[in-house]
Amino acid sequence: MKGIRGRLTANFMIVILVSVAILEVLLIYTVQQNYYGSLRGNLTNQVKISADMYSKYYSDTSLEDNILYNVDAFWNQSNAQVEIVDRDGKIVMDSLGAISEQEGPTEDIQDALNDQMGEWIGKLNGQKVMAVAYPLKSEGEIVGALRFIASTHEIDQDIQDTAKIFIAIGLFVAMVVGFLSIFLANTILIPLKEVTAIAESMAAGNFQIKSRKKRDDEIGKLADTLNYMAEEITKKEKLKNDFISSVSHELRTPLTSIMGWAITLQSEKFQQKEMLNDGLGIIAKESERLTRMVEELLDFSKFVSGRIKLSYEEVNMAELMEHIRKQLTPRATRETIQFTVDYPENLPDLLTDPNRLKQVLINILDNALNFTAAEGSVRFQAEVGEKDYTFTISDNGCGIAAGELPMVKEKFYKGKSSRSRNGIGLSICEEIITLMKGRLEIHSEVNVGTTVVITLPREVCAHG
Repeated sequence: MKGIRGRLTANFMIVILVSVAILEVLLIYTVQQNYYGSLRGNLTNQVKISADMYSKYYSDTSLEDNILYNVDAFWNQSNAQVEIVDRDGKIVMDSLGAISEQEGPTEDIQDALNDQMGEWIGKLNGQKVMAVAYPLKSEGEIVGALRFIASTHEIDQDIQDTAKIFIAIGLFVAMVVGFLSIFLANTILIPLKEVTAIAESMAAGNFQIKSRKKRDDEIGKLADTLNYMAEEITKKEKLKNDFISSVSHELRTPLTSIMGWAITLQSEKFQQKEMLNDGLGIIAKESERLTRMVEELLDFSKFVSGRIKLSYEEVNMAELMEHIRKQLTPRATRETIQFTVDYPENLPDLLTDPNRLKQVLINILDNALNFTAAEGSVRFQAEVGEKDYTFTISDNGCGIAAGELPMVKEKFYKGKSSRSRNGIGLSICEEIITLMKGRLEIHSEVNVGTTVVITLPREVCAHG
C-alpha cells in the first residue's frame, strides 16, 4: 500500500507541478507582454506626435537647421532619449549629447527610413532598451527619422517582482495540493486496504466474513464481487459436501447388500437353489447400480477436466426412439405409468454421438419415471423444424419448486426430494447438450409436472 500511496501522490504532484508551471509561464509571459506593450504604446504615441509636429511646423527648414535651432522641441514632451537620423541612417543628434559609434542603422531606423514605424529591443551602451523610430517628412519626402529610446530596467524589475510573487503563490498552491493529494490517496487506499484484508481472510478459508461497501464505486463493486464470490464458494462447498455424503450413502447401500448376500450365500445353511438365484439376482442388480454410479462419476470427472470428446456418426433416430421405448416400457408397465413415444414418419437421421445422446435421453426419462407416481404418464416426443431438432420429455409428476428450478442443472445439486439421486446426472446432460451446440430447458410446476426440451441445431442434421 505504501508503494501505491507513493505512486498516487507522486502522480498527483507531477500533474499539479506541471499545471502550475505552465500557468506560471503563461502568467509571467502575459505580464511581460502587458508591460512591454504599455511602454511601446507610450513611445509610439510620443514619437508620432513629435513627427507630426515637425511635418506641420518645421518642415519648411532643412533638417540640419532644425537640429541647430529647434531641436529642443523634439524632446520637451518626453522623458525618453531622443535621436535624429538623417536619410543615410546616420545619427546626427542625440538628446544625451553623446553620439555613439554605430556599424550601421538598426532595424527600427531602417523601417522608419522606409516609411514604416520601426521597433527595436536590444542593448545600448550596456543597458537593455526599447527604441521606436518614425519617419520625418518634408513636403511628403522622407528627410530623416526620429527615434525615441527608453530603458526597460524598471519594467524588467517590475516583471521580476511580479514573477516572484506568482512563483511564491504557485509553490504555496503546490504545497497545499500536495497535502490534499495525500488525503485523496488515502480515501482510495484505506478502503482498498480493507478490501485486501477481507480478500486475504477469504483466501485463508474464512468465507463467513463480509466486505462492507462504503461507496458505489469501483472499490464498492470489488467488495460486492468478493462477497458474491464468498457466497458462491460457500454454496458450492455445501453442495460438494452434500454430494460426497449422498454418494457415500448410495455407494454404501448396494455394497452392504452385496456383502450381506455374499456372506449369506457362503453359509452352508443357505444353499437352496431358489435363495441362491435371489441372492445372485440382488448382487447383479446392486452391481449394476454401482456400475452406473461409477460411470456417472467418471463422466463427471471427464467433463470437469474437459476431456470429453464426441464421436459423431449418422444415427437412425427412428431406431433410437424405438430402442428407448423397448428399454423403458417394462419399467413403466411395472410401475403402472403410461409411457408414450411419439415421432413423425420418415424421421431424418441425425449426425451426432449416439451413445451420449442416448445417455441424455435415458437419464431424463429415468428422472421423469422416478418422480411420477403410479397411474401417472410420461411422454417422449421428437419433432423436426426448419432449423432445430427438438426432443420433448414431459410428465405429470410431483414437479419442481420454483426456488429449486434454476439450480437443478448445477453440479452436486440434489434437490429436497427423497427421490433425488447424486446430483450430477442433469449437470452431465447439460454438458453433453452444450457440446452438441444445443440447449436443454426445464419447465416445471409443483403437483402439475415437468417438461424438458432438448433442442439441437439443424446444421448437425443429415437430410435422410
